[in-house]
Amino acid sequence: MPRPRWRDGWWAGARACPSPNFGPRPGGEAVTLVVLHSISLPPGEYGGDAVERLFTNTLDCDAHPYYERLRGLQVSAHFVIRRGGELLQFVSCDERAWHAGRSSWRGRENCNDWSIGIELEGLEGERFETPQYAALARLLAALAPAYPLAEITGHEHVAPGRKLDPGPGFDWCRLERLLVRRAPTLQVAPARG
Repeated sequence: MPRPRWRDGWWAGARACPSPNFGPRPGGEAVTLVVLHSISLPPGEYGGDAVERLFTNTLDCDAHPYYERLRGLQVSAHFVIRRGGELLQFVSCDERAWHAGRSSWRGRENCNDWSIGIELEGLEGERFETPQYAALARLLAALAPAYPLAEITGHEHVAPGRKLDPGPGFDWCRLERLLVRRAPTLQVAPARG
């Protein structure tokens, strides 16, 4: 029997790395927004397991001077896309991940309540890799029929002045072109909130 693509908000196309940092979505809240982020730990270093450890509360904050500022932090995202396109899932899409913080989109506060958070391994201002765009397009094409998503925007757009990611290195037009056939109902709206 084929493995289901979705099971309780977990996608078969991603490696599951369950995070304890999540909670229930408010009752009746439709998931209509995707918020894109960028992350690397330490900043600008790729390929390690520090992001996984951060999202699962197992990061050794003594392992690098930068990590001291992360001590006690409890955050997560639904997905992380590594530089080579590997996809990790930390929180069921049916649950509320802790990714956007204080945020607002089109006059609605608390974007975590009604969004899916996707982290791209990278640094704001730097370019992202072709395999990441391909993996993001595949993921969005899988999410679109499973959830009533309408728009995709960036963390910098739902928390302006507080956050800068994914930043100017992210190619919104490229994403839009990739979604034309895969998920045509999703509107790429980076700064039109």
